[in-house]
Amino acid sequence: MITGTIDGKIMVRRCLVTFKPFRIFVVGIGFFSLCFLMTSLGGQFSAKRLGDSPFTIRTEVLGGVESRGVLRKISDMLEVILKRMDSLSKLDNTSTTDARRLDELSSAINRFQPAGLVERIQAIAQNVSNMAIRVEQILQNSMVQGRVRDGTSSQCEVPRDPRFPECPGKVDWMRARWTSDPCYAFYGVDGSDCSFLIYLSEVEWFCPPLAWRNHSSPPTQHAQQAKAPKRQAAFRTDLSVLLDQVGTGKESLSFMKRRIRRLAQQWATAANRLDAKLQQRWRDQKKILIHVGFLTEESGDVFSPKVLKGGPLGEMVQWADILTALHVLGHNLKISMSVKELQGFLGVPPGRGSCPLTGPLPFDLIYTDYHGLQQMKQHMGLSLKKHKCHVRVIDTFGTEPAYNHEEYATLHGYRTNWGYWNLNARQYMTMFPHTPDNSFMGFVSEELNETEKRSIQQNKVNNMAVVYGKEASMWKLQGKEGFLQILHRYMEVHGTVYYETQRPPEVPAFVKNHGLLPQHELQQLLRKAKLFIGFGFPYEGPAPLEAIANGCIFLQPKFHPPHSSLNHEFFRGKPTSREVSSQHPYAEQYIGKPHVMTVDYNNSLEFDSAIREIMRTKVKPYLPYEYTCEGMLERVHAYIQHQDFCAPDPAFIPANLSKQGSAGGTRITGPLFVPLPNSTALGWASNVTAPPAWPPLSSLRLLVSQEGQSCVEACQSAGFICEPAHFRFINNKEALRGLEVQCEVVDSEINHILPAFSVVRQECGLQREPLLFSCAGHSPKYRRLCPCRDFRRGQVALCRNCL
Repeated sequence: MITGTIDGKIMVRRCLVTFKPFRIFVVGIGFFSLCFLMTSLGGQFSAKRLGDSPFTIRTEVLGGVESRGVLRKISDMLEVILKRMDSLSKLDNTSTTDARRLDELSSAINRFQPAGLVERIQAIAQNVSNMAIRVEQILQNSMVQGRVRDGTSSQCEVPRDPRFPECPGKVDWMRARWTSDPCYAFYGVDGSDCSFLIYLSEVEWFCPPLAWRNHSSPPTQHAQQAKAPKRQAAFRTDLSVLLDQVGTGKESLSFMKRRIRRLAQQWATAANRLDAKLQQRWRDQKKILIHVGFLTEESGDVFSPKVLKGGPLGEMVQWADILTALHVLGHNLKISMSVKELQGFLGVPPGRGSCPLTGPLPFDLIYTDYHGLQQMKQHMGLSLKKHKCHVRVIDTFGTEPAYNHEEYATLHGYRTNWGYWNLNARQYMTMFPHTPDNSFMGFVSEELNETEKRSIQQNKVNNMAVVYGKEASMWKLQGKEGFLQILHRYMEVHGTVYYETQRPPEVPAFVKNHGLLPQHELQQLLRKAKLFIGFGFPYEGPAPLEAIANGCIFLQPKFHPPHSSLNHEFFRGKPTSREVSSQHPYAEQYIGKPHVMTVDYNNSLEFDSAIREIMRTKVKPYLPYEYTCEGMLERVHAYIQHQDFCAPDPAFIPANLSKQGSAGGTRITGPLFVPLPNSTALGWASNVTAPPAWPPLSSLRLLVSQEGQSCVEACQSAGFICEPAHFRFINNKEALRGLEVQCEVVDSEINHILPAFSVVRQECGLQREPLLFSCAGHSPKYRRLCPCRDFRRGQVALCRNCL
């Protein structure tokens, strides 16, 4: 008993010695906790509020062995209370009375003896109770006056600085809401104006830096990562590290890993070819985060459970190929499949996402999707606005500029659930090159060697057709019986429809259904079949390209009228006005006959004629270069090395241009755009020094659209591709003069069809908002100035000189 008492006494003395230099006990909230502790010790202490004081305590100690535990508990609580010291330790207004009371308490504790221990504990409790009242008053007064450890009241007045107009409003918001997210406390906010101003000037950027603060380290939001020396990227052919990074635990991940393994040799061969083509030139190695948002549990992940049940695989095919391409190109990858992993990789502070990151962005590029972008917004707070130039959004169907610009979309009826992110439209990366405003990412199909191609041609079954549709719901198409009966007259019809126990009733009896096939078995089926036929859905998937690569002819329906967000439920809400003329527009427009036939399924004569033509036609397996492993590596390499959306485009001022080769920088006097031989387009004048740009201005072809025609259509009709990066070079009066456009007035406005002009009214308009430069925009009243460009054979994403 005596030993335990002495132990407790030593512990109390230790706490007292710790407190002595500060000459004051800091209790407040800590003392409430002490009262609660006394109450919770099974009746050993009884704490009650007496009179006006919430701190007055009546103690009833049972004594004996329990006293030893009580002392230890009090000692532990004093250590907790010590943490309250920071807010008052530097205050210089501690009264002499407080100091005297502290000395009395010190003396009382130092006189602790085993005898009369209970009485002394009671006396200490009463003394501390009295002290607590005074300390709490001091603490409340200091908070009101703004005196905290980092400043004084004069230093923490809210500034009225015209350079920081939002500062007062942000301080008011913090006063009311700083407890709404634990991340503010993580950054040191404690409810005082000083802490608000420190946070708003050093972590965020809404208030000016405080003069009395140590600014040796830069603010969090503006901290610049110490530039590490650049490292050269080297091609990789070993995919084992990547396979480990992808992880396990989901069928979607297993599917992706199987695909990566199956195509490993083709990626290795492609890497060697591209390495030779680039002649071992320097390539910067990038730090890249890949966050696959649609596969996270937080997004619902409806894809993984359907992998083995005929669900859509196109997105997983593309992500597997993106991961592989980035790895093979030699970049430093981090792969995230959950929000927790995303937070860890980015350095997100604890809380609900209201605060910015704890340091500079640790990545050069972030590849994600719309689900991931939303998750980044939720957890990165204001940091996403600062760092969004590093983001690349994998976007199957594309996002047009009118939908991407938040304010414009809201005011003009283009607002959807998916757009409005105010990115550069080229940061969206599509599965097919259907939206030139975006960048074409793509995927790969398996490439056959010449021996395999010959074998396929020799073993084709001329009257065998395979239907494109793994889910029974795809067979519910109204009117399918008519054209399927026609097909059945000429061919044996095969299906690969998923089922569990019995044949799906939607599949006609004459269809030989194989059930859902593994990829290698499906490939063997396609290598035998002559025809791969689509029912109109799914749109723009990878399967038709795989079928064509295995020697099939793809037959698909033509849509009258074209499907779009205006008339079809599937596209409603998607951030695009694109009109889809068939099930697979890329196959129709970029491949075409004899590999692809697009007909009206409602016209039985046309359908019948198409089937007979298919049976007469012999085709070789065909795969566009841009969908080979080498083609994708080439394209992704060019994007990574040349696309930079963080460096703002300098203003293009034609008057500042000089003649090429002039030593003194002689200003140009002739036209900026000149006619090209054997073409209606204009090109960049060869005697004018071209400003740096990618794609280079040597690829520019300036055209005028017809009324109601988009630049996508105008460029395509001339054999070119619309290039949104070149809009800034033609958004001027020099381009109008070069095209001999008559303008009575030239205005600068915010509209996604500009630059454009009206022939009837002789009105010309230039674009004032660069984010609204749009290849897709069109108007029945205006003809548009269109920046087209040439492209590499089989690689529409790149101009001839883009590598």
